[in-house]
Amino acid sequence: MYMMGIDLGTTNRKVGLFDENGRELAIASRPTVAIETSEGHSVYDPEALWQDVVDMIKEVTAKSGAKRVQTIGIASMAESGLLVNKETGRIQSPLLPWFETSSAPQAEMIKRSDTPLALFQRTGLHLSFKHGLPKLLWLYDRDQEMFRDAKWLSVSGFIAYRLSGVMACDPTLATRTFAYDMRRDEWDTAWIQEFGLPADVFPDVVPSGAPLGTVKTELAASLGLEASTTVAIAGHDHVAASLAVGAVEPGEVFASMGTAETLVGMMKPRALGQAEFETGLSYGYHVIPGYQFWMGGNAASGGAVEWIRKQLGDDALSYDEIAELLMETENAPSEVLFFPYLSGSGAPYPNSRTRASFIGLSYAHGKADLIRAVCEGTAYQLTMIKESAEHVTGHPIHVIRAVGGGTRLKPWLQMKANAANVTLIVPPVDEATLQGAAYTALLGAGHLKDLGELKQLVEGRGVEQLDPDAKLHAQYKQVYEQQYVAMAAELRRLSQ
Repeated sequence: MYMMGIDLGTTNRKVGLFDENGRELAIASRPTVAIETSEGHSVYDPEALWQDVVDMIKEVTAKSGAKRVQTIGIASMAESGLLVNKETGRIQSPLLPWFETSSAPQAEMIKRSDTPLALFQRTGLHLSFKHGLPKLLWLYDRDQEMFRDAKWLSVSGFIAYRLSGVMACDPTLATRTFAYDMRRDEWDTAWIQEFGLPADVFPDVVPSGAPLGTVKTELAASLGLEASTTVAIAGHDHVAASLAVGAVEPGEVFASMGTAETLVGMMKPRALGQAEFETGLSYGYHVIPGYQFWMGGNAASGGAVEWIRKQLGDDALSYDEIAELLMETENAPSEVLFFPYLSGSGAPYPNSRTRASFIGLSYAHGKADLIRAVCEGTAYQLTMIKESAEHVTGHPIHVIRAVGGGTRLKPWLQMKANAANVTLIVPPVDEATLQGAAYTALLGAGHLKDLGELKQLVEGRGVEQLDPDAKLHAQYKQVYEQQYVAMAAELRRLSQ
């Protein structure tokens, strides 16, 4: 049995093929290229996207020699999308990336429609131009004809439609549109109509990983697939990726440690209120049925390390050099504090105007101290997000399962384990979203009996584990509680 994952990301789009044990057989990748229009807007070319996916599927099936691919799971960046005619499949709008800011005025209009808390309780989100509803309103203001007989499809929904002929959306992506009512678990059609949009502009919502159908007969043979291969939307890339590392129960968190650090956890469904609002986290439905997810992050975690290693020499320090410098410092909390707000602060206190800062520097401090302070500052910020999530969900977080470039720097990982008092588990997963998309489809099609079997698949290939040091945690906790929290609050106050 073989399973295929498709990852439609901001930087690259990829197709991967895996065997029944999760072993990687073949991967193909193409860059995701944004085009600037004559008006200065960023768009993607949907036909180029589709052709890339076709070519990559052919490439991995030919490279692997796989004869029977049972499932295809498709994950993608969350808020990007386009309008497609529901009868003919004709593309009727630009494919807007999540980062295109043209819908900022429409987001401001939505913001004025209710209180921030009420909007959050409705959607689980803190409103942004990124979300689907403001993007649709921007398109509607430009040309209402785009909406005639049209459905708004996410990027993964578009590719799933091209493969299967079925238009749909999964819950993880529905809850990133700002048009899905989490109180009632359905599209908020009355509210959508209040803004002048067609009530049926969004497609049906189907469970993450559930088969939409099979690959269209006229496509299957040319792609190296069988007509029995099922197609599924695996949803939000970060949420799907949590399956690849085995973060499939409350109390275990997925961490994507790249330039930005994103944390994704699970919780039982609940009505969202003031407590959840004040965390600064966003919420939605998980790919695992019966759970919601919470999500938060630090936009400049790995980015802060990248920044400091470029500042301390004419040539950027290598990761080996950073590790060596960290080993020169005392294995204890630094006297220097760093606040990693190089692009503003994220959860639990999001503020784009907050700026980074070193506090506690003297002539006695050198290059190694600055590097250690940066690494510790991101560890304290991780602790802040963890504590916020624990408070609101009621689940102690003991394990963080991590992937990404940041996992290469082991002294930094150990600092995070010590500061946050968690066990950090690093599985041998290079393509978490690809593998998570494949697992989501496998689970949704019923090929895995339960989440325990999925966890065995992940851990059967071996993992690296870093446990917290109790003595060092006590020292980090004292600095965090007595210094870091108060100074971070003061930095936020100064930016108001």
